[in-house]
Amino acid sequence: MANSVYTINRGINKAIEFKGLKAQYIWYFGAGIMILLILFGLMYLIGIPSFLCVGITLLAGTGLVYKLYGMSNKYGEHGMMKAIAQRSIPKLVKSNSRRIFIKSKTKDYGKNAS
Repeated sequence: MANSVYTINRGINKAIEFKGLKAQYIWYFGAGIMILLILFGLMYLIGIPSFLCVGITLLAGTGLVYKLYGMSNKYGEHGMMKAIAQRSIPKLVKSNSRRIFIKSKTKDYGKNAS
């Protein structure tokens, strides 16, 4: 009997990755390329010289790639969402009275809280 060789798919339950860009950054890259294409078309229609249009688009594209790869490496798959959520958490909760804690023991806490 011949031996069968099966390859193992090691990409199960992992985020998609394309040349180092992880997860949502691939979509950001695609949207950025589309915006750059529209920007180039608008500059060309306005009458800006072609070499200047190409130069501006290449410069903006280089900045886009640099920024996206930096964010992908810094935050990873879910890190940017976690960083945004972290900003909404208060640094400290300040209370000058004990009334809120005393009222929390009663049944009408949610109705008369001030």
